[in-house]
Amino acid sequence: MEFPKSQVLTNPLLSLSTFIHQNCLRLGSELSSRLDDTKRTLSRQLQRPPLPVPPFAFLSQPKQALAATLSSDFVSKTLAGTAVYTVSNSSNEFVLISDPNGAKSIGLLCFRQEDAEAFLAQVRLRRKELRSAAKVVPITLDQVYMLKVEGIAFRFVPDPAQIRNALELKAADVRTGFDGVPVFQSELLVVKKKNKRYCPVYFQKEDIEKELSKVSRASRGAGVSQHIMVGSLEDVLKKMETSEKNSGWEDLIFIPPGKSHSQHIQEVAKV
Repeated sequence: MEFPKSQVLTNPLLSLSTFIHQNCLRLGSELSSRLDDTKRTLSRQLQRPPLPVPPFAFLSQPKQALAATLSSDFVSKTLAGTAVYTVSNSSNEFVLISDPNGAKSIGLLCFRQEDAEAFLAQVRLRRKELRSAAKVVPITLDQVYMLKVEGIAFRFVPDPAQIRNALELKAADVRTGFDGVPVFQSELLVVKKKNKRYCPVYFQKEDIEKELSKVSRASRGAGVSQHIMVGSLEDVLKKMETSEKNSGWEDLIFIPPGKSHSQHIQEVAKV
């Protein structure tokens, strides 16, 4: 699946040096009425510390390690191809919001375009000067990751359907919530191509279920869930950042929604 590219946007990344606080919008309460359960998920992300639980257990067993850890550039490349959505103004600057404590300004990144559209509606409602200029723009996760490395603060708005899927897999009470963006993985889908090992990580439970149905009869139907492990994107990235080479974490590759791992790995291998 090809992600749409903006025809009027040069690139929000080009305007990072012009990030200014007068673009900050205190939209916490307004967003809650428009983003429903998506906004409640965001609020939990801002207010609750991440759970220090290792995301994918089988990867936590290190191999013979070297001293060097994975570079930021290496980690960012594993995220290539997956788009999220935010709101920018006519100067291609990200529109920022204040966190619940008002202590800092953050960019809001939505995994569903419809949530970004709801955010845009609130921007236009609250800021007259942005009514005609603000727009929803896509940005890829590898770009977002490098902005994070540079110190730009972002918060993700996950797909509520995937939050529910993650809680079901963890057999957790829906009311307890889920910290972060759910990601899904299975040992059965690890592949080797051109002497390199790939461990696909999916953003949608439906995508990994479809892939599992191709590789094993035992992973079809009601039994598919027992082959799926769930973690959070934030925890996985944190583990990758602190892991040494040859630890197994460098094998992870994030599969864009709607794509098969074979298709995405083939595209990445060409680069």
